[in-house]
Amino acid sequence: MSHPLPRPLEITPSGPLHGAVTVPGDKSISHRALMFSALAVGESRIEGLLEGEDVLATAAALRAMGATIEAGTDGVWRVHGVGVGGLLQPGGALDMGNSGTSTRLLMGLVASHPISATFIGDASLSKRPMGRVIEPLSRMGADITASPGGRLPLMVRGLCPAVPIEYLLPVASAQVKSAVLLAGLNTPGITRVIEPIATRDHSERMLRGFGAELSVEETSQGRIISITGEAELKPQSIVVPGDPSSAAFLVVAATIVPGSDILVANVGLNPTRAGLFAALRMMGANISEENPRIVGGEPVADLRVRHAPLSAIEVPAELAPSMIDEYPVLFVAAAFAEGRTVARGAHELRVKESDRIAAMAAALGACGVGVEEYEDGAAIQGNGGGPITGGATIATHLDHRIAMSMAVAGLAAKNALTIDDVSPIATSYPTFLETLGALKGTNSVRIS
Repeated sequence: MSHPLPRPLEITPSGPLHGAVTVPGDKSISHRALMFSALAVGESRIEGLLEGEDVLATAAALRAMGATIEAGTDGVWRVHGVGVGGLLQPGGALDMGNSGTSTRLLMGLVASHPISATFIGDASLSKRPMGRVIEPLSRMGADITASPGGRLPLMVRGLCPAVPIEYLLPVASAQVKSAVLLAGLNTPGITRVIEPIATRDHSERMLRGFGAELSVEETSQGRIISITGEAELKPQSIVVPGDPSSAAFLVVAATIVPGSDILVANVGLNPTRAGLFAALRMMGANISEENPRIVGGEPVADLRVRHAPLSAIEVPAELAPSMIDEYPVLFVAAAFAEGRTVARGAHELRVKESDRIAAMAAALGACGVGVEEYEDGAAIQGNGGGPITGGATIATHLDHRIAMSMAVAGLAAKNALTIDDVSPIATSYPTFLETLGALKGTNSVRIS
């Protein structure tokens, strides 16, 4: 999956944001819906699937391993699975594009099947270390040959039957947890993952829905997730809620742009994903939940967001796992707060699509914001609600969340800022710029 030519973006200050919008389907749930459907026997139906590049990379890889996956004209995706243990040898390398989730979870699937798969990705993904997944999967018997530093390209040679393990997560990571659980699906016996700090639990919820024998026990060590192998998954009808990570950008935009009042419909509010909204409310954001409901086993609501003055806080470290992808846009919100916001406990940001701490420190610093960088976060000196200076060209490092975060910052800047490349936005939120334009009702977003 080659990276397209850069598409620069110029953003000029915006008037108030108004209107009601929806966000694309949740990326984490979309990946898992495809994978579990591919391992069920029969046809599963998926509504609301995120059709971004990352999820499409997962679909292409599963097709290469035998699943039939089709997008219907009615917006419903239909997946005919091969059954647990039924994955086929792919005919060529699996191109993961920019998707770390696709890579790590699919490595788990391959690890306990009698096949080999080579994983490749774009320049950004090829810099991301996979060692934290390689270690437990190797303990289960998979033979993994990686590039220096545990990076892509890498080859996974699965072992069948694999060896069940009990694995204590050294760092909070839903991707590592899910990779081990997925490997455990086709492993005889019981595979256990112990997580001292709870991470997003979409895999556990959905695996139970597909019929896997999975239990979760709260202990003094943390959560112990146990899965019984050689499972038989049953096809399901899945409705994917809106992605809270995508909604985060619109929520912060409405919060920092004076006079704004928007409704973001159908947002997934799984407690393991809603940390940003909790942090913003602590800062004084005006976010209300309307029409709360359960969709596909996940809590969902419509978010009404009005502009509000923000006050600096020290972000509780325990919120980090539930907002790890939202730290960049939280840094933007902090730039418009009164006082100095400190957000730490997020070492994981150093090994995302980019080093998000360094990238955001540089981006906000270029726009006149005072930022002190820590190994696990940053302190941001807010400007009390007035516009930031802007006027800079922002390096996104092929990272969709850096691009979208700084697009939001540009809405409340004194001077137009330029984002060097908005192409990566398509990995998670292909309609982001159009949605932002609709809320603004102006032509302040221009792609050159």
